[in-house]
Amino acid sequence: MRLTHVPGLSGRKTLLAMATALPLLTTAGSSLATDIDVVGLFPGKAILVVDGAVPKTYSVGATINGDSKLVEADRESATIIINGKRQVLTIGQAVHHSAASSSNSVVLRVGDNGHFIARAVINGVSVNMLVDTGASLIALPASDALKIGLKYKEGRPGRANTAGGLVETYLVKIDTIKVGDVELHQVEASVIEKGLTVPLLGMSFLNRMDMRREGDQMTLTKRF
Repeated sequence: MRLTHVPGLSGRKTLLAMATALPLLTTAGSSLATDIDVVGLFPGKAILVVDGAVPKTYSVGATINGDSKLVEADRESATIIINGKRQVLTIGQAVHHSAASSSNSVVLRVGDNGHFIARAVINGVSVNMLVDTGASLIALPASDALKIGLKYKEGRPGRANTAGGLVETYLVKIDTIKVGDVELHQVEASVIEKGLTVPLLGMSFLNRMDMRREGDQMTLTKRF
């Protein structure tokens, strides 16, 4: 297995702060998009934040936004149907979906720490990712892989060399990853068991993009 570069453990505080920051991202071209975050769960009801608005309580059967509908809810999870696809979310998880778009570009803006953060959607689940050209693959902490629903231990085991030493990894394939309107399928990723706190948007995604930086903006344009 190809080794994946992972930031040293000394950078954890910076990475943790970046993980909680809102990503600065705009799409080249226009499309309708919806973010649905689950912030509360009750039998037959869910408290949702839609596109950053004030939290609102929805009952089972209610339309959330356009083609989104809450179909099941209990104290453990909420089931939402979006474009005919079922998404099961627990508290703290979110789902993002966009209308069809012909755009193949996305513009990222640099954050306060001088790094680019992208809000990606992996298999329908929103994940904040640090753009890292030093990572040979997309790299995911095991906790994030579980939230996404990846059965990563069925992947190919290996090891990665980090500042903290060798760590266990698993090579997996991501069915779908979207950043803005840029969507890729069957992308290799490495799930890191220990030592990684922030998902990395590495070269298995970036090497399929033309990357252009101008000041505090980076434009990613899909090549293939």
